[in-house]
Amino acid sequence: MAEGGGAAGSASSAGRGCSTSGLSGRAERTPRYTLGLLQTPRSTGGSTGGSSSGGAGPGSSSGGGLAAGGKPPVPGRGESYFGDKSSCVENTSTLNLTSCSSVRGLNSARVRRAPPSSSKPVCRTHTPLTGYSVTSSSATSAHAAASVIAAVVEGRGLARGEVGMASIDLKNPEMILSQFADNTTYAKVITKLKILTPLEIIMSNTACDTGNTTKLFSLITEHFKNVTFTTVQRKYFNETKGLEYIEQLCASEFSTIFMEVQSKNGHTLFGVLNYTKTAGGSRRLRSNILEPPVDAETINMRLDCVQELLQDEELFFGLQAVISKFLDTEQLLSVLVQIPKQDTVKTAESKITNLIYLKHTLELVEPLKAALRSCDTSLLKAYYHCLEDTRFGIILEKITTVINDDTRYTKGCLNMRTQKCYAVKPNINEFLDIARRTYTEIVDDIAGMITQLAEKYNLPMKTSFSSARGFFIQMTVDCSALPNGQLPSEFTKITKMKNTYSFTSADLIKMNERCQESLREIYHMTYLIVCKLLNEIYEHIHCLYKLSDVVSMLDMLLSFAHACTLSDYVRPEFTDTLAIKQGWHPILEKIAMEKPVSNNTYLTEGNNFAIITGPNMSGKSTYLKQIALCQIMAQIGSYVPAEYCSFRIAEQIFTRIGMDDDIETNSSTFMKEMKEITYIIQNANDKSLIIIDELGRGTSAEEGIGICYAACEYLLNLKAFTLFATHFLELCHIDVFYPNVENYHFEVQHVRSSAGNKEKIAYTYTLSKGCTEEKNYGLKAAEVSSLPSSVILDAKEITNHIAKQILHRQKGPPEMVEQRAVYQLAMRLVQTARNSRLDPDSLRIYLKGLKRKYEASCPAPGQNDEQQ
Repeated sequence: MAEGGGAAGSASSAGRGCSTSGLSGRAERTPRYTLGLLQTPRSTGGSTGGSSSGGAGPGSSSGGGLAAGGKPPVPGRGESYFGDKSSCVENTSTLNLTSCSSVRGLNSARVRRAPPSSSKPVCRTHTPLTGYSVTSSSATSAHAAASVIAAVVEGRGLARGEVGMASIDLKNPEMILSQFADNTTYAKVITKLKILTPLEIIMSNTACDTGNTTKLFSLITEHFKNVTFTTVQRKYFNETKGLEYIEQLCASEFSTIFMEVQSKNGHTLFGVLNYTKTAGGSRRLRSNILEPPVDAETINMRLDCVQELLQDEELFFGLQAVISKFLDTEQLLSVLVQIPKQDTVKTAESKITNLIYLKHTLELVEPLKAALRSCDTSLLKAYYHCLEDTRFGIILEKITTVINDDTRYTKGCLNMRTQKCYAVKPNINEFLDIARRTYTEIVDDIAGMITQLAEKYNLPMKTSFSSARGFFIQMTVDCSALPNGQLPSEFTKITKMKNTYSFTSADLIKMNERCQESLREIYHMTYLIVCKLLNEIYEHIHCLYKLSDVVSMLDMLLSFAHACTLSDYVRPEFTDTLAIKQGWHPILEKIAMEKPVSNNTYLTEGNNFAIITGPNMSGKSTYLKQIALCQIMAQIGSYVPAEYCSFRIAEQIFTRIGMDDDIETNSSTFMKEMKEITYIIQNANDKSLIIIDELGRGTSAEEGIGICYAACEYLLNLKAFTLFATHFLELCHIDVFYPNVENYHFEVQHVRSSAGNKEKIAYTYTLSKGCTEEKNYGLKAAEVSSLPSSVILDAKEITNHIAKQILHRQKGPPEMVEQRAVYQLAMRLVQTARNSRLDPDSLRIYLKGLKRKYEASCPAPGQNDEQQ
């Protein structure tokens, strides 16, 4: 189980051009819309020369980042990522781009030129109007009426299926941002787009690469054949820039949107606990949250490790320093054992890179052993012994006989290219040595040529490199220093960002081609040597699976320890009781940046069913989520947000969390409730933790009460720990017949206004024993309305009369009250015998307290008759 959460962002649409979906034969027309950052002309060609500006375009999520704003985004900013894919709750935010909704204000913004691309030009595609079906008189009129621009982006890797969407109506300065998880049919995406009926859809250019089109792009183009499709580079789906644009453009009354979007990835348990340094550690944490272990010994071994890491700073920082250097070992293993379908330059380069990664990984084994050498806990010692496997040394020795000792993983595409070129030791292949000398000469010639050009034109030119362009010239100079403000004519492919110019020349292009040809020869010969080496080490490679497991687990445990240092978490115990003293909601603490209201929780075999009542927004749903989150944190080996906590290991955690304002009385809502409670009833056992919130709200009150009562009676036959929040106060009386039921409620206070004529509710978010006294919510709402006072008085009188009749019928006989008191006393005594750690004097005082409580619970003879 994992908490979902998060809001989506928007994407910068800088650099986008667009073709139109106008009728064939039409001549070019004036721009069809102008919106602050964007002006898209109608055109018949596919050139990239159209002007546009950055940031008006919506669209993204944590997978593509955020950007929405009034200037071109800065190229080179890092792309963001989707956080917890386990999120299954759609989150939508509405962003007002301006506090003034006048059309004149929208049309007055400047249009900016798109930043030139360093790799691919902005792609503009257009799907003709064929196959378009509308209810209006023609497809043309329907298309002309469309005024919404939508942007869609999907997460990559583990975040695939997580979709970000943003849309803006040109007739209304309001942007809607959303992020949600979708299935393989992308039904939610298609439905949302059909509701919007967009004029234009913006997507990442990586979604429609030739021969590698994503399923999402294919489905959208299939369903929206009349819509203009614009693609932009994925780097423009930039979270950092998007947040800046939201802060800049959002109307002040919607300022909370910034906070919601900024912290969307942290609104999950994964976001609270994820301080991992490796991809494997992140995956391990996510899988553990979704499927926590149920073995007490395993959990306690993890907790021992976390405790040692918290107590030994040298061990913590030493391990963290080594773990952070590991690459994705699981992915490395996967690609190493794959057999390529055909030998290409790309295949050769990938294989060489992976061998360098393998060498880098194996060289970290000894530092990791050194960090673990002085550890005390059994699990860390077991990991140390795993690293003593001799196969690590055998593989590394075989690699170093062929690969240079100083060859290692480095950041930067040029640095890594150099490592790959010179990875193999000299004198192993004579032709390889010749090819490398040729490559070195070409690179030296390029550097020399650029130096000569700098001297020739007296300009501060320097050699730069990118994987897309190869070697090119770059310089930073004010345009006033250039003759006539322009570069010499021999330079081509000129791009400018502020005062930085990037360009090349015909001679440099030719030398780049020679360099690439030499590089292909080097990669081919190196590839043959690498393949032979890999064949020799395959028989020993299984030890890397153990290494991957050790690294990911250590990374997760370090993450738990890191989270503990940021808040006052405590180590959980495992008994047959769920007891949390002053526990609080871990996600709420991170969102609010302060400690939330804390509450106690106590469930035992004798009191295993808690009914929780209270008004809307009093804290019921938050409290239930808190219990589930704390249970998961304890079972995965993390410390827990509480002053003290004890848990019974749950084999399953079932949750049915409703929303206070989600009370639509329709068949779909009701059937969803029935499916959820059916699944719980069919799969729950004595070791389950069951959390149910707002069951039966999708039908009439009578039916809802009946369904809740029947479900409670069924679950009461199990020894499962159940927390059941409800607005049906009739359920509170079930404790008369079932002594293992305990009633709790969230307290509220009534505060009168300074004028003294109105009363409002102040929420304390504090859980107390007993059924809520806040009955008749509807009557209190009526009192502050304009209903006549005579009607309200009549309603109160009738309500009180009915309530007295129900209460009289539901009162139990004194024998049943005494049986309940005896049952609770017996269960408390059993719990004390099993788990008590009290000294004799304290135990004597506690038992006397139980005796007094029992005597107070039993009615005196004749007391019940007198009350009646």
